[in-house]
Amino acid sequence: MSTIQWFPGHMSKARRQVQENLKYVDFVVELVDARLPMSSRNPMLSKIIGDKPRVIALNKADLADRTRVKEWVQYFENEGYQALAINSKEEYTAKRLTVAGKQLMASKLAHDAERGIKNKSLRTMIVGIPNAGKSTLMNRLAGKKVAQTGNKPGVTKGQQWLRTNPDLEILDTPGILWPKFEDQMVGLKLALTGAIKDQLLPMDEVTIFGLRYFLKNYRVLTMKRYRMTDDDLELEIPELIMELTTRFGFRDDYDRFYEMFVKDVRDGRLGTYCLDQVGDFDGANN
Repeated sequence: MSTIQWFPGHMSKARRQVQENLKYVDFVVELVDARLPMSSRNPMLSKIIGDKPRVIALNKADLADRTRVKEWVQYFENEGYQALAINSKEEYTAKRLTVAGKQLMASKLAHDAERGIKNKSLRTMIVGIPNAGKSTLMNRLAGKKVAQTGNKPGVTKGQQWLRTNPDLEILDTPGILWPKFEDQMVGLKLALTGAIKDQLLPMDEVTIFGLRYFLKNYRVLTMKRYRMTDDDLELEIPELIMELTTRFGFRDDYDRFYEMFVKDVRDGRLGTYCLDQVGDFDGANN
């Protein structure tokens, strides 16, 4: 598989905006997808953010494997970050994020109080890759629609400040992808969850990867969904896809099966899941 490259002009601009606006915020909210907490992190962000205090919010936790998410929250906390699992569509998310920010900035708030500065709102910036759910989170925090949402990556292209409550002001930024994926497995995971445009990777490769992963890690639900038998497990994945394509009445139209499988994964028809496992990333540079 060739190297995947996608770095639209507005993302390059967004990267510069993040760097320029860091001095205006007290801490950064790094939003990742709870279904792939490490693979959905932009490796450029650590260099850009530097030592600025950071909350890592694992969004879409309702779609993710709960056990794995707990392991990832613990992993990030062990790395020295404030971390929490969230669902940006839930009403209490705003309060949880505000509490996390206050805990992270407790020393600063205490120092301000000693100087007689009280009731000063904290300022933060939300950063992350496209389709991580930033716009939905912004709307939830604001209590109204202030950001355009969509199920395609790259919807947000501007920046805006908003006051979510008396304690927190937030700067939204467009999603930022890195120039290319050195690890092709990361590209496959991002493609399967819809973080990058479907046209960037062949859907047959994405489906082969996804079906193999789900049969290994979430076999029961996967077999039930596709009416599979134990004999089917003896087949190589490409042969299995051919068999399932026929079984679902698609004849030799494999594209229809690819589309169905990917949609099933994204819609949660195969249950909650996590494509990243902590054990595969121990010792990773964060």
